[in-house]
Amino acid sequence: MSGLIGRKLGMSSVFDSQGEQISVTVIQAGPCKVISIKTKEKDGYEAFQLGFGERKEKKTSKPYMGQFKKNNFSPSLLLREFKFSTGNDLKIGDEVKVDLFKEGEIIKVSAKSKGKGFQGVMRRHGFGGVGGTTHGQSDRLRAPGSIGASSYPSRVFKGQRMAGRMGYSRVTISNLKVIKIMPEDNLILIKGAVPGAINTIVELRKK
Repeated sequence: MSGLIGRKLGMSSVFDSQGEQISVTVIQAGPCKVISIKTKEKDGYEAFQLGFGERKEKKTSKPYMGQFKKNNFSPSLLLREFKFSTGNDLKIGDEVKVDLFKEGEIIKVSAKSKGKGFQGVMRRHGFGGVGGTTHGQSDRLRAPGSIGASSYPSRVFKGQRMAGRMGYSRVTISNLKVIKIMPEDNLILIKGAVPGAINTIVELRKK
């Protein structure tokens, strides 16, 4: 199994064997149930589909509900697919827990970053602002400035950096070290920060 689904609980700090303080992110990783198995013969690739958390039936779409009822499962909050190596003996209904990872292992974590709403170009892209602070130009201090050419091409190019919604996009952080595994509580402590706010659903994958 190459990964696991979890929930970010917050940040804390621990001390290593040398007495150094380490900032860590606490994640409740699993347990995740194997909902279905993708095979190369049927689907063209090999992967396990894992389910994490619980969702009410009335908030689950009919196609997903049919998939859960097929195996007498209660609806999962989130489904994700993870590749696996040949020879893995997991079956539908088995649980994958946090002991999938080992202390000292290097992993990568993906999640939705914090949403920051509609922001201007100075906050979103780091613009320096235009105009002076005198002579009645106070309304231009945080303006984006010119956004396009004149008669040619007479349009604004796609991808122009402008004001807009900031954050709440998928972010992946690589090379994060597993500091501690607490299998009795399904907790994993990862060095440093990971994307998202508290209670954000995260994906942990082996490097």
